[in-house]
Amino acid sequence: MILKGRKIVGGYAEGEVIVSEDPVSFYGGVDPESGKIVEPNHSAYGKKISGKIFVFPTGKGSTVGSYVIYRMKKLGTAPIAIINKETEAILATGCVISEIPLIDKTNLDPIKVLKNGMKISVKADEGIIETL
Repeated sequence: MILKGRKIVGGYAEGEVIVSEDPVSFYGGVDPESGKIVEPNHSAYGKKISGKIFVFPTGKGSTVGSYVIYRMKKLGTAPIAIINKETEAILATGCVISEIPLIDKTNLDPIKVLKNGMKISVKADEGIIETL
C-alpha cells in the first residue's frame, strides 16, 4: 500500500507505526524523558513513541510543544517520523528544528489504514508512505 501526501519536513524513516486516534499535545501530553503518552484518557495513553513512526490527527496545545519535541530529539526519545491528517504550526516547528520527517494530507486516512505495529517507510521529500 502506498499513501501520498504533503511534505512538511523532508527526510527518510523506516520503522514501526504507533497510531493515536486523538490529537496530541507534546506539552503535558508526552513525557519527554520516557517518550510515553501521559495524557489521561488519551487513546494512546502509556504507549512509547520513541523510535517509532507516530501517526495522529493533529497537534494541539502550547507553543512550548515545539521545544518538547526538540528536547525529545536531544534525549533520543523522539519519534523517527510523524504522519498527521493535518499538521498545525506548533508541531511543524518542532519537527523542523528537530529534523523529524513530517507528512500530512494523505490521499487515504492514515488513522484508518495504518495500524499499530505495521512496518512502513516514510519518504517525506517525495510525500510517500509505503508499507513494507
